[in-house]
Amino acid sequence: ENKGPAVNFSHTTRILCWIMTGPKNLESRVKHIRETWAKRCDKVLYMSSVKTDFPTVELNVSEGRDNLYWKTIRAFQYIHQHHLDEAEWFLKADDDTFVVVENLRYTLSKYDPEKPLYLGRRFTPFISQGYMSGGAGYVLSKEALRRFVKGFNNGECTHFSTIEDMALGKCMETMKVEPADSRDVKGRQTFHPYPPDHYLVRQPPRPRPWYLLYDHYTPIEV
Repeated sequence: ENKGPAVNFSHTTRILCWIMTGPKNLESRVKHIRETWAKRCDKVLYMSSVKTDFPTVELNVSEGRDNLYWKTIRAFQYIHQHHLDEAEWFLKADDDTFVVVENLRYTLSKYDPEKPLYLGRRFTPFISQGYMSGGAGYVLSKEALRRFVKGFNNGECTHFSTIEDMALGKCMETMKVEPADSRDVKGRQTFHPYPPDHYLVRQPPRPRPWYLLYDHYTPIEV
């Protein structure tokens, strides 16, 4: 008997996936995303600093780690302006991320995209309600995207830090976007910011390792 939570299929779960990348990674990384998991998204956009025939969307941002949050801001503004009605959920992923889109769609199907929600690997420090790890990828509902863009339009959100994921989390908190639980029915994480060997290798009981110190939820290791 399946005793898991009922899944609400009354809400459409179209997912727009946007990939943060740069010109030097198109052949080494992004073409493999395009040929694999990106095909399972309902809409895919590759965000870069230059326009190419790949195709990539040119954002008015220079490359470099110090500009990651600017790239995220400009990407979500672009999506809000041009693609808001093409999806209910908006996934941001780096160009070294792998996503099982079917699993993500199942997770999102339990939530209403017209509510201000975002999901990912929830980290605890720095922001009162926590924030979602950028390395694991994160998802904004349609209403969360609207509020994010509104926050920059009216000045409630600002580019106050170059730490992209934490700064976005602060804007989410300011705009009253709630972090939703992305764990599975057994309480296991479904977003992973570090390589698979950090999670898949069975470990004996031990103090929480460095890569789990930020986790909002108590880690389950078996």
